[in-house]
Amino acid sequence: MNATLQSRISPRWIIVVVYAIAMAWVESAVVYYLRTHIGRVEPYQPNPLPDVGGFGPVEAIRELATMVMPLAVGMLAGRNWRARIGYSAVAFGVWDIFYYVFLKAICGWPHSLSDWDILFLLPLPWWGPVWAPMAIALLMIIWGTLASEFEVGDSIRPLRRLWLLNFFGMFIALYVFMADCLRARHGGVDAIRRVLPTHFNSTVFCVALLLMAAPVIHLSWRIWSPALKRNGNLAVEDTYSCKGNPQT
Repeated sequence: MNATLQSRISPRWIIVVVYAIAMAWVESAVVYYLRTHIGRVEPYQPNPLPDVGGFGPVEAIRELATMVMPLAVGMLAGRNWRARIGYSAVAFGVWDIFYYVFLKAICGWPHSLSDWDILFLLPLPWWGPVWAPMAIALLMIIWGTLASEFEVGDSIRPLRRLWLLNFFGMFIALYVFMADCLRARHGGVDAIRRVLPTHFNSTVFCVALLLMAAPVIHLSWRIWSPALKRNGNLAVEDTYSCKGNPQT
């Protein structure tokens, strides 16, 4: 079955995006309050994760809760499982990008896309430049939009090996984010809290990003190639038809 683009972006997609933007403001405001309280508005500084008032467990659970929220709105917005997962991916991607946009508006940080940030705390702290999670978020928005806003048949679903490439890319990206904390884990929790990375392996991360993009590239190709082929055939027919040739 060929894929067809719906006549316009659906109201469901717009509602999911608006929800994600609102969620991003709440998230950035909460993070600003927390970081202000512990004196870490800019996270890349000595002792980046101080143990203050037992915030660690509370913050870890809060982060897990924020993972549930885009998943829940996707489950409500989609009419089938493909669309539900697609809307969840859109919500997560929009939320992650606008989280940094709003942090910049609230406190002036990040100063650039290359600024280091603590991206997540579980199972170990993830460290990376701001551009890295934003790149993944952009991939999620693209795939989620294709999956939720295009009518596709069963034959268009990416092959399992493409998703294996995607998961392998995710595993590599997670390793890059947690590499410094993994090396420090033998020193215990205090050593992990004090980790301050100095080098981000952007080459390996870009390879991981390309692997994660495999389903996006495949789905894009399967959606657009029938339309391109159909338009090409129409152009050829028009060129060689008697009606299209003024000399006949």
